[in-house]
Amino acid sequence: MLTDPADPRLLGAAIVLLTALVAGLVWLLRRRTRQRQRMKALRDREERLMMALWATGEHYWEYDVVHDRLRLLQVEAGARDRSDVMVERVFDPARLLHPDDIEPARRELRKHLDGAARSFLAEARVLLDGPEPVWVRARGRVVHRDHAGRALRVAGTALNITGSRQADRDRRIASEVLHSMSEAVSVVDRDFHFVSVNPAFLRITGYEEHEVIGANADLLDSTQHDAAFYGHIRGQLARHGRWTGEMWQRRKDGEEFLCSIEASVVSGGHESELLYVTVLNDITRQKRAEQELRYLANFDTLTNLPNRALLSERLSRAIVRARRQDSRIAVLFLDLDRFKDINDSLGHAAGDRILRAAAKRLQDTVGQHHTVARLSGDEFTVVLENLETPEAAERTAREIIMAFEAPLLLDERQEIAISPSIGISLYPDHGHVPTALLKRADTAMYQAKAAGRRTFMRYDDAMDVATRQRATLSGALRKVLDRGELRLAFQPRLALADSRITGVEALLRWSSDEHGEIAPADFIPLAEESGLILEIGEWVLREACLTLRRWQQHGVGGLTVAVNVSVLQLLRGDFPEVVRRVLGDVGLAPEALELELTESVLMANAEQTAAKLQAFRAIGVSLAIDDFGTGYSSLAYLKRLPITTIKIDKAFIDDLSHDPEDAAITSTVITMAHSLGLNVVAEGVETEAQLRFLSQHRCDEIQGFWLAQPLDPHACLAFIRNWTQAQGAGRPLPAISP
Repeated sequence: MLTDPADPRLLGAAIVLLTALVAGLVWLLRRRTRQRQRMKALRDREERLMMALWATGEHYWEYDVVHDRLRLLQVEAGARDRSDVMVERVFDPARLLHPDDIEPARRELRKHLDGAARSFLAEARVLLDGPEPVWVRARGRVVHRDHAGRALRVAGTALNITGSRQADRDRRIASEVLHSMSEAVSVVDRDFHFVSVNPAFLRITGYEEHEVIGANADLLDSTQHDAAFYGHIRGQLARHGRWTGEMWQRRKDGEEFLCSIEASVVSGGHESELLYVTVLNDITRQKRAEQELRYLANFDTLTNLPNRALLSERLSRAIVRARRQDSRIAVLFLDLDRFKDINDSLGHAAGDRILRAAAKRLQDTVGQHHTVARLSGDEFTVVLENLETPEAAERTAREIIMAFEAPLLLDERQEIAISPSIGISLYPDHGHVPTALLKRADTAMYQAKAAGRRTFMRYDDAMDVATRQRATLSGALRKVLDRGELRLAFQPRLALADSRITGVEALLRWSSDEHGEIAPADFIPLAEESGLILEIGEWVLREACLTLRRWQQHGVGGLTVAVNVSVLQLLRGDFPEVVRRVLGDVGLAPEALELELTESVLMANAEQTAAKLQAFRAIGVSLAIDDFGTGYSSLAYLKRLPITTIKIDKAFIDDLSHDPEDAAITSTVITMAHSLGLNVVAEGVETEAQLRFLSQHRCDEIQGFWLAQPLDPHACLAFIRNWTQAQGAGRPLPAISP
């Protein structure tokens, strides 16, 4: 049976079904709409996350604690004309992390999982896409736990910090370098107020940091520069952005120091902010050291006079000026006579004081406008410019010698008598370069010494010949003892009171096979300069004592032999022991020997010489001052010296009849010597008139050609015998009574 479509029940059911169908469709549509909305929201959140990660440069990560897997979300650039995409990658942490950073990262994670840290934070190197690891800073927290509260999943972000870490490292290094620098570093603003300083700045300036920060840089300004100086520098720095130079600055305690400064402009935190960074280095000691080095290179530290280098420079400039002005220059080469002997006797400390005193006297004599230099040892040089005539140089040399007539005062109690020998060369006469002028002045100086010292000589060409001869003689002198070329001559001495021969003086002679007879004045100075006088002097002493001993063995007694002693013999070695040994070897009594020393040697340092001469007197040997009157005598010192005889120099005896001054000096010396209990011998007596004068003034003995010239040992012995026999036989002798 067919259903009736009009059946109300069927119609109602259809309506209900249709309604349900429509409602289902609506619900489905709404559900789909909600799903689409959720998907859209999810895509929006994902896009926002991607944008956030892209903007911050961070990566999202999730760590599966149970399976030890790391899921990483990275934003990667899309293809051309495509948007960036988010890529998910899964890693094994052990392969992702650098081996050295795995354990530190796990340690930080355990601290978070165990509740010791509220979040996970670690920095580690990871190996992502390139061969080189990158540094990342990872932050995260537990986001999922099981019902027991155990962590299942940790999520967070990771940021590439390779660049910032390197920047931090560079900043730390820069900070350490800045703090460890020995140079003072400061930063000031555009108004030159201190913003920052390093420890070296505080150490160098003496300020505390709180005293400097905010203060103006003029805090360090020195009084050696005016305000305009500092203003100019700051202006240069502001205009050009950099300034380098040297200036004086002032420490907190007021002490000023020289510094080198390098200042430059740097930008501050923003473009409109300008800062000035200054690096300051204290160069006070460095400059002082440089000045000392320059001084040492150009000046003699003992006398403060120019040295050889500066002399050469000044002389070169003087020659240039003289050539341009067509004028003359004189070079004076000075050497202190017998300085080495004095230096040896007094010691080097006293020698240094002598050189300083001599340098001052020399400079005071010629004036500050002339160059006075010390070359070496006791050698000095004076440069005289703008000379009108050569004689002007000789006048200066004469003034120098006269200036040294007065003894040098070493201290309040000690005086030293010393004289210079001077050689003179002239520009353009004797040379056109410094070396030639110095060499020829040196040559002239040696000629002055050969002429008797305490004088000056002007160079001439003949001196070069004499210098070569001098060198030849010096070489030949070294062989005289081996060749047996030395001999002694003896000159008798006569006592005026009883016309008796009292003794002889031994005089050294050199007969060279190559050069013939050579005068003692030529070869004895050479022997002293070379040191050969020590060996030769001992030979003379022994030979003289042997000769007198032979005479005694031939029946001639009551005589003494006088032997000249060089200052080198006196000052070097143990000469008293040499004398004692020679006397013992020969068998001669000490009373038969008299040692003669020149007055200039004895008076150079009478106190020390007196102590040394006491050793000879202890032996029993007599001592005589030779050439008395030619040096710088002092009656006070004569009393201290253990001498027995004074020998008046021949220079005073020569003109006794014609020169009242010589006569007065001679008579005074005789009287003075007798008052001191000394024996007086007149040297160089050649005439009856001289003999009568000396006899009238009670001179004790004479020596000279009037009596006898120097004789060889056999002739001298014969002369003494004849004189003694004639005196004993009553035969007439030369009249010597008043």
